[in-house]
Amino acid sequence: MKNFYSGKNIFITGAAGTIGRELIKELAEFNPKKIIAIDNNETEVFFLAEKYKSNPAVHCFICDIRDKNKLKFLMKDCDMVFHGAALKHVILGEYNPFDIVQTNLMGLQNIIEISIESGVKKVLFMSSDKAVNPTNAMGASKLMGEKLIAASNNLQDFDGPIFCSTRFGNVLGSRGSVVPVFLNQLREGRDLTVTDESMTRFVMKKGDAVKLILKSLMISKGGESFILKMDSVKITDLAYAMLEDISCIFGNVKPGIKFIGAKPGEKLFEELLSEEETQRTIELEDLFVVLPAFKSIYFNRDYKYDGVVAEKINTRVTSNMVDLLSKRQIKDKYVKYIKENINEFLS
Repeated sequence: MKNFYSGKNIFITGAAGTIGRELIKELAEFNPKKIIAIDNNETEVFFLAEKYKSNPAVHCFICDIRDKNKLKFLMKDCDMVFHGAALKHVILGEYNPFDIVQTNLMGLQNIIEISIESGVKKVLFMSSDKAVNPTNAMGASKLMGEKLIAASNNLQDFDGPIFCSTRFGNVLGSRGSVVPVFLNQLREGRDLTVTDESMTRFVMKKGDAVKLILKSLMISKGGESFILKMDSVKITDLAYAMLEDISCIFGNVKPGIKFIGAKPGEKLFEELLSEEETQRTIELEDLFVVLPAFKSIYFNRDYKYDGVVAEKINTRVTSNMVDLLSKRQIKDKYVKYIKENINEFLS
């Protein structure tokens, strides 16, 4: 993997976010020629630039992906693009669908067009499990984003970029995720708010997400959606595990759990694959690979990968159908991780 990224010019959008920062951290170890890191959050770009001011390969810029001219200027001579910038919060998206369209779709279209114009070799779009059978504006935009990526790939000739997508579950500790919400509630001695007792989610650590991103771009043939095989947890179990192991850090408060009902657009469980996609999904040892629904009109791509477990998936993969982690397993694998990074999650 290091050889693949060494000496490359790399462009990252959403660079000041949880995944973007971790991605820069990993890539900086691979000796790239240049990393162009963009985000529209001025304060976070400042802190990012301060962190890497002694690294001559990392260059941080304030840039919104709606600004096509600046994107074109900054992407010049880049070899690969990691596109993570998006509006991601489900509830805010329900109130602001116009902005979801402008950023998540028109912004993505800007990235696609400029990548083609600039001669980029590979482009990765960071999607979400909420793209599968979406019930909210954010999820619908991610589904459409995956379709834009697949179509852009399959309309390219031999000299065009290779486009692919990755689907994430819930990255624990990312901004707006349930972990920082629970931690702040514990710190303030308030009850932990859970929308529904039966709600389940796929979860992953940010390091796992970045490994998925880096591997996906490296092995992509074009147009696929790569999905990490993730753990599934009951949010109520996560809440109780955090209550039991973390509340003591903030004093002798004894909060409980308060069920508040599902929010607009929120699903009780998430899906990694739709029923239709199972017919064109290859299972690898650690990933599912959803092949594009239609093939390139210019040439045939050889969709072969190492470590194939199955050439077809027989059933949908949903967070309420797979084996859920027990509360003990949640504590050992995730609550311990949360405690070790608690200051970062609370910042």
